[in-house]
Amino acid sequence: MAESNGGDKILVKIAVAFNSLATVAADSNNGAAVEVAPFSHACSLVSPLFGCLGIAFKFAEIDYVAKVKDLAEASKSIQTLPSMIDLDVQANCVRNAGSHTRNLLKVKRGLDMVRVLFEQMLVTEGNSLRDPASKAYEQVFAPYHGWAIRKAVSAGMYAIPTKEQLMKKLDEDEASAKVQMQNYATASAILIQYIDKLFISRDLGIDW
Repeated sequence: MAESNGGDKILVKIAVAFNSLATVAADSNNGAAVEVAPFSHACSLVSPLFGCLGIAFKFAEIDYVAKVKDLAEASKSIQTLPSMIDLDVQANCVRNAGSHTRNLLKVKRGLDMVRVLFEQMLVTEGNSLRDPASKAYEQVFAPYHGWAIRKAVSAGMYAIPTKEQLMKKLDEDEASAKVQMQNYATASAILIQYIDKLFISRDLGIDW
């Protein structure tokens, strides 16, 4: 799949996978539905990014990886994201801990955090990632976290790698990375909007 494009460059793989999902999401008004298997695969490609951000995002990495694994497991018996949510609605377990729908909402937030991080990196001068990472955390995760986690993340921001160190970990140069970050930001925004619509159209809400 994405592996055939750009060799081992993780940002290329991510951009290709999410572009593919965004194409389906953009056609959802015509009956297209994003499938669970390619979705969970694309999300798994994002997992290493959390690890690259250091201790500040360790909580996110552990939580995200576990929930992506659950969606990958679900893909063995459930074909599309809408049908996955509908099954939980029928079983009256949408908000239960560990439900596929709840996990989808959490994974979506992880994708959104990376989207905001990339967007902030693209408009922020200099080598520090602290400001982009702080803004991404504050915008996406902080509203759902208690004081203790917010405090721990804030302390961890001082150990966050520089932009240069992150590029080295990802085996990227800044010029090509910028293109792929923009590609991911654009594609993931379409996908996130699609997922939000799946929740809102079923009166499930997205702020829980």
